Amino acid sequence: MTAASHPGNGTLRLAILGATGGIGGHVLSWAADAGHPVHVLARHAAAVPRRPGVTVIEGDATDPVAVADAVASADAVLSALGPRGAKTPQLLATAAAVLTQAMAKTGTARLISVSAAGAFVKDDPETSGLVKLILPRVFAKSFADVRAMEEVVRASGLDWTLVRPTRLVNSPARGEYRIGRDYPPPGLTKISRADVAAFMIRTLTDGSYIRESPAICW
Repeated sequence: MTAASHPGNGTLRLAILGATGGIGGHVLSWAADAGHPVHVLARHAAAVPRRPGVTVIEGDATDPVAVADAVASADAVLSALGPRGAKTPQLLATAAAVLTQAMAKTGTARLISVSAAGAFVKDDPETSGLVKLILPRVFAKSFADVRAMEEVVRASGLDWTLVRPTRLVNSPARGEYRIGRDYPPPGLTKISRADVAAFMIRTLTDGSYIRESPAICW
C-alpha cells in the first residue's frame, strides 16, 4: 500500500464530490484548513463555502465534462455522494462510472468513496435475521444503487477504498470508532458523519485500506 502522491511540498491536490453534504463538508473543511488545493464539484456553486485554495466546478456528478474538470491534475478523489432516493435511483452507479472513466483518462489512481454498510446486511453473518428481512426492503432502491456503485468502482482498476459506515448521525466526532472487514463489528450501529470524514482523511494520508471496503461504527 502506498500513500497518494503529492507535489512534493506536503500538499495534495484533491477533488471532492459531495462537499455540500454532511460528510463532504467535514472533508472540505479539513482540506482547506490543511492548505491542500481542492477542486469541488457541486450542482450549485453558491452552496460551497469560499475558502482560499478551493476552486468550485459547477455541474452534476453524472456530467462527464464537469467531472473531468474536477479531477484534472488531482492526486486523489474523495467522494461523499449519497443516494438521492426514488427520483434518481441509479445516481451513485452512474456517477461512479463517469468518475472512474475520468480518473482513468487523467491518470488519477486514488479514490476514497463513501458506501453504506446497510447495503450488505444480507451477507453479514453478525446481522440478525429480522434486520436482514426488513432493512433491505425499506431501502431496496438505495441499497441496489450502492451495490451497483461498488461493482463499478471495484472493476475500475483504481486504488480505491470503499468506506461502509453504519447509520449516520450528526453528532460531534468522537475520534474513536471500530472497523470491520467488509461488515461492521457487532454492537452499536451508528457513526457520526464527522467520524466518517475523519476516517476518509486517515485512509488518504496513510495510504491504508487500498482495494478494501472497511465498515465503521462506534
